[in-house]
Amino acid sequence: NREVGFIFQSFNLIGDLTVYENVELPLTYRGMNSADRKQRVTESLERVGMAHRAKHLPSQLSGGQQQRVAVARAVGGQPSILLADEPTGNLDSTNGEAVMELMRELHRGGATICMVTHDPRYAQHADRIVHLFDGLIVEEEAGANRREIEDAKRELKESGFGAIA
Repeated sequence: NREVGFIFQSFNLIGDLTVYENVELPLTYRGMNSADRKQRVTESLERVGMAHRAKHLPSQLSGGQQQRVAVARAVGGQPSILLADEPTGNLDSTNGEAVMELMRELHRGGATICMVTHDPRYAQHADRIVHLFDGLIVEEEAGANRREIEDAKRELKESGFGAIA
C-alpha cells in the first residue's frame, strides 16, 4: 500500500463512501495526518477533473467518472509502482489522454507503470510493450518513447556528433 498503486478495471470503489472518502481511504491506512490527506485527495481529484463530485457516492457517477475516481485513488499516494488494468477503458478520448498524461507525469517522476490495455494508441506511450495470448508472451517490442530516443541517437551519430551511448 505504501509503494504500489492499483487502478482496477472494475473500479472497486466502496459504495457507502463518498468520492472523497474513497480517495482518502488508502492514505488513512498509511497513517498520513488529516491535513496532508486533505491536500492529496483534493489535488488528486482536481487532476482527474472530479473535485466537483467529492461528496457524491459512486452510484451517482457514470462509469467514466468512477474510473477517474479510481485513478485519483491510485495516484493520490504517489506510488513508486502503479499497476493499471485498462485505466482508460471506460473513458472518452479526452479523459483517456488526460489519464495517460497523468501516468506520464508519474513515470517522469520515477514511478514504474505496468499497464494492461487493448488500445494501441495508449500502448504506444510505453517504453516497452509485451503482447500476451492466453497468458503467454507472444511478442515484445520497444514502445514509441524508446524508438524516438533510438532514432534521435542515430540521427545525432549520422550528423557527425560522434558516438552516443
